[in-house]
Amino acid sequence: MAQYDYDLFVIGGGSGGVRASRMAALAGRKVAIAEEYRMGGTCVIRGCIPKKLFVYAAQFHEDFMDSAAYGWTIGEPSFDWPTLIANKDKEIARLEGMYRKNVEAAGVTIFQDRAVFEDAHTIRLLNDDRKITADKILIATGNRPTRDLGTTHMMKGGELCITSNEAFHLDKLPGRILIAGGGYIAMEFAHIFHGLGSKVSVLYRGEKVLRGFDEDIRDALRDNMVKKGLHVSLGCQFTKIEKRADGLYAETNKGDKIECDQIMLAIGRAPNTEALHVEKAGVELGKRGEVLVDRYSKTSADNIYAIGDVTDRIQLTPVAIHEAMCFVKTVFGGVPTPADHHDIATAVFTTPEIGVVGMTELRALGEGHHIDVYKSVFRPLKHTLSGRDERSTFKLIVDSRTDKVLGCHIFGDHAAEIIQIVGILVKMGATKAQFDATVALHPSAAEELVTMRTKSYSKSPEAA
Repeated sequence: MAQYDYDLFVIGGGSGGVRASRMAALAGRKVAIAEEYRMGGTCVIRGCIPKKLFVYAAQFHEDFMDSAAYGWTIGEPSFDWPTLIANKDKEIARLEGMYRKNVEAAGVTIFQDRAVFEDAHTIRLLNDDRKITADKILIATGNRPTRDLGTTHMMKGGELCITSNEAFHLDKLPGRILIAGGGYIAMEFAHIFHGLGSKVSVLYRGEKVLRGFDEDIRDALRDNMVKKGLHVSLGCQFTKIEKRADGLYAETNKGDKIECDQIMLAIGRAPNTEALHVEKAGVELGKRGEVLVDRYSKTSADNIYAIGDVTDRIQLTPVAIHEAMCFVKTVFGGVPTPADHHDIATAVFTTPEIGVVGMTELRALGEGHHIDVYKSVFRPLKHTLSGRDERSTFKLIVDSRTDKVLGCHIFGDHAAEIIQIVGILVKMGATKAQFDATVALHPSAAEELVTMRTKSYSKSPEAA
């Protein structure tokens, strides 16, 4: 039997790689992990965590305004960007330290280095110019924002723009910012900068934002953004981006002429496989550079696996962690465990939030379900006094024949907290009758889920 330096070598110290390395080490395996930047990966360092801190900061603006109707008198609020950045950096450093401490405590060897493949069992650490061998290798390198503007005439200007990475480290809050993109990152940062006081414009090539989400939720978000004063241009692309003395200037194919201080590109992400030399190990990549894997996260090389965003399956931190646990059970636990990507609850941290789990209407119909739809649009109790023109949307997609709840879609305050619990019910296969049999918790927004008794409409697959 061949002798290797390690039983497992993990490339990438993000949430998935860290979980896999820790659990494999705790199972008695000799494990090493290489991370060239900071432990914690996109989520901890430049993604979910700092983003949510920014969301909290941005929401205070509306809270201050709404408080007047409840009897509070507050002086003129002011916001200090450097204070937020400094406190965010302090918290991220604390979390990074915890990640490193937990990995080391499990007995994992950490290499602060860039790792690339030499062959199926050999890794080269570039900074140290050192070779390391391993029986099993796990690719967990994540992905990165792309600057590809996607125009047919190879328009330049992407180098003048920032991405979500740089947005967390700007020297000052931009007075005017243009955000290109219609996905959850673009939507979240649009609300963040708007809440902090920036003038925000959003540009998206599609006809509706949040492709893949339920149509009612997409419409509700867009309408609410317009009400809040965000400028939203749909169905358009850049035709010009240039730097001028007083900032940046952009034009679109629909005639928009936008002057701003920053342009943020949130137009997609690319798997981090460039220069990883996976071809030397016999690992196949897809068209976008993603690592191709089977349901057990195994690549085309028998001893090499991949998890998380680098596989371009579902780009969510909890999914990467789930895949890591399945990998450890499969490879080191003797229990083949495929990753389960069905009915994953997710949230978009706009203001208010979006929370979804299960099927949209279109997907349910596309999969042959006859559906009953229950929908409630209402003004939240909080805003009956504040006077804010805001509506929440709650929607259930139910199989007409089995009564099973196929999907739940929420646009409103605390949607993320609500949908996490609903996710359990959908995963269990709960029926609409069981929702109806649950006594409501009043007064709450979530009670809408158990008090919607009248069908809004029904649809059959033939009508899709």
